[in-house]
Amino acid sequence: MKKLVIISLAMLFLFLSSQNSHSQIVYGSNNGKQISINNTNLYIEEYGSGTALLLLHGGIGSIYDFRQVIPELANHFRIIAVDSPGRGRSEQADSLSYQLMADYFSQLIDILELDSVYVIGHSDGGNTALLLAYDRPDKVKRILVSGANSNFDGLTSGAKDFFKTVVSPQHVQDHMQDWLLEYKSKSPQKDNWVKLILDSKKMLLEQTIIDDSRLNKIECRTMIVMGDRDWAVKLEHGLELYRNINGSEFCVLPNTPHDPFNSSPNLIVDITLDFFSKK
Repeated sequence: MKKLVIISLAMLFLFLSSQNSHSQIVYGSNNGKQISINNTNLYIEEYGSGTALLLLHGGIGSIYDFRQVIPELANHFRIIAVDSPGRGRSEQADSLSYQLMADYFSQLIDILELDSVYVIGHSDGGNTALLLAYDRPDKVKRILVSGANSNFDGLTSGAKDFFKTVVSPQHVQDHMQDWLLEYKSKSPQKDNWVKLILDSKKMLLEQTIIDDSRLNKIECRTMIVMGDRDWAVKLEHGLELYRNINGSEFCVLPNTPHDPFNSSPNLIVDITLDFFSKK
């Protein structure tokens, strides 16, 4: 049976009162390692033990985006956090697409010899998690996706305009110097950042990421999480995903923007633990 969950404002305030209670990982300090996939080195860090939980970040971020939730999740799972191709400490692939990333992570599951895996995907990582769940029903048993979109029309008009007209190397040069300095300090290909931005823009403009016929065939237990103040993905699109994935659950976080892993880490951790522990 499908479940739709609305987290009350009272509950949100309760969680917000202790938003900084969780410790944070120091990205790059946990003996991370490079794993070669298709002649591309992907950087991963592992924490904890138990059922494998693969963390897929969004956009031009990195493992660092999950820094506030990894410590508590590592008390319950074997965390496998990965920098997507071209992001963080991972090398760039020849091209970039959601399907390419799903293929890379599928191979990562096999290289690590995981019998089964849970997946958390945020934003672009959520889109990739949906593809991975469809492609690997033999391995992926549960997924939680936050701020995901299955097609370009699922984005807000503001996000569409931003991706079409603003995202560019020049915009990064003029307005994202902090990100650029951080990228160059971590990337093994620091001088190839223009290619990353152009490849990422092409990926962001993909019209169809995973069509409804494939969403209908996702077999694993799935939770769709949306912030009610998500600037990038329409709330109604989250409902479309929920309706197209059999047996899925839908959770709306009030007063929450696109990235709950940074804005409301305690809240998303508790929702995650509840979802992955259900029988």
